[in-house]
Amino acid sequence: MSMTTIPPSDPLSWKQADVDVHVATRDGEFAGFVEFDGSIHLVRDQHGTHLGSFPALDDARLALEAAHEPAARTSGFPLSLPRALRRRPRRVRA
Repeated sequence: MSMTTIPPSDPLSWKQADVDVHVATRDGEFAGFVEFDGSIHLVRDQHGTHLGSFPALDDARLALEAAHEPAARTSGFPLSLPRALRRRPRRVRA
């Protein structure tokens, strides 16, 4: 299975697939869907992961759009190295 990376700047396109199902795509690729079960809107992403339940369709759509926004990338490294690692290695004299 290949994973397609789509730039997050492209907006989601919505189509109503059935009376109770709205499907989102981005650049022609499936991005997720919202299903109305009679009382609440259930949101699932492109992998089928449940993202939440919402009383209004607009709130459900916003939740899927927010899930597709890139997360702030954080580095696991500190901004500066410890002093011991900043020193140049000493050469061994023969």
